Amino acid sequence: MSTAPLLRLVELRKRVPGGRLLFEGLSIALQAGELIAIMGESGVGKSTLLNLVAGLDSPDAGSVILGGVDLAALGEDARAALRRERIGFVFQAFHILPHLTLGQNVGLPLALLRAAPAEIDARAADLLAAVGLGGREADYPNQLSGGELQRVAIARALAHRPALLLADEPTGNLDPETAAMVLSLLIAQLRQAGAGGLLVTHSDVAAASADRVVRLTADGLVPA
Repeated sequence: MSTAPLLRLVELRKRVPGGRLLFEGLSIALQAGELIAIMGESGVGKSTLLNLVAGLDSPDAGSVILGGVDLAALGEDARAALRRERIGFVFQAFHILPHLTLGQNVGLPLALLRAAPAEIDARAADLLAAVGLGGREADYPNQLSGGELQRVAIARALAHRPALLLADEPTGNLDPETAAMVLSLLIAQLRQAGAGGLLVTHSDVAAASADRVVRLTADGLVPA
């Protein structure tokens, strides 16, 4: 018996506010445990596509279906709850909160879900260790390098064991050695959790680590 996809994008169309068409007819299915790399030129709408998948933006036509739920059928509060519970984000710009310790940053998704403090602390410690920052829970972001901050961002994105991981150029600002380390950690944690992932990247090296590579064009996603 076939397993239903974790994520289905069905005939998505999206225009920018000025009216320019970004893409239309965009359809793809992502299975649990699968990583798909999305490539494309700057300005084609890769980050916009991730925002549509996360329910942060709405398509002009088509459907985003996560875990069998059509996001268009949900109100804003329900979409926000779905993001907190089922989606993890890794941003190119890190978005690590400077006034929180590393442990508090990593544990933030669990805190938003009102997990027990002991569970939050244990999970944050485990994930920081997994990304090579064990024992640094009490440190602050200003004590870290860019590569270390990206590792914290990966740990935070995985803290609540999301079903879907969205990563927007997670290695874009890193040197090749650090980028390879960060990507390896991200994929290892993704596989361990059995989560699906969409990886937006300009890097052929990063894309080669994915199960599938597609290119975003005005006509949707095509095999790269």
